[in-house]
Amino acid sequence: MLDDENHLTGKSTNIICLQKEEIMKVLFFSISLIFFLGLSYGQTDHKTTVGFELDAVPYIFKGYYGSVWVGHDHFRYRAVITKIETPDFVLEDGFTNNEMRVYAAIVDYFFKPSFEGWWIGPGLEYWDAKIQTDAELQTAEYNNIIFTIGGGYVWKFYKNFYLNPWVAGHLRVAGDKEVMVDQSTFETPVFIPEISLKLGWHF
Repeated sequence: MLDDENHLTGKSTNIICLQKEEIMKVLFFSISLIFFLGLSYGQTDHKTTVGFELDAVPYIFKGYYGSVWVGHDHFRYRAVITKIETPDFVLEDGFTNNEMRVYAAIVDYFFKPSFEGWWIGPGLEYWDAKIQTDAELQTAEYNNIIFTIGGGYVWKFYKNFYLNPWVAGHLRVAGDKEVMVDQSTFETPVFIPEISLKLGWHF
């Protein structure tokens, strides 16, 4: 009986790992496609540029953020990787150490040329996360697929260096809704608002 249970547990773990691998493959393909399209546009007469961004919030909350983007005409194609630890005051009571790694592919539209001024854009994100209760006895892992839409304003303060205050909304469209840890249930939020400030530069 124990062997059967261990076998089933092993199969479940393998299935979860395969699902994560498939999700990562899809995201990798999406990000690669974004850059392929951006570089392909560079063969036309329109100006194409490449840029980089850092975001303040993840660094405040024990994480990091990196984004590289390809811009063409009024469109900006972004690939993002970030890690952040959600502050306890926004979590359900009794939970802590909610650490998330986020992989995203986003397309932005600028209303003005030269990648400055107001912009808006949708995207798709994969959240790979883990969480504990306040007892910190066990660590539970979970993941979500997120549809995101955001907007902001790019202000170039010196040549192509810029500040980018922005807001976004993140909607869970697939993945884990409830997470069991230490005999408690953590409910992943359906919608999360976000506001932050980015520092960036482009060629």
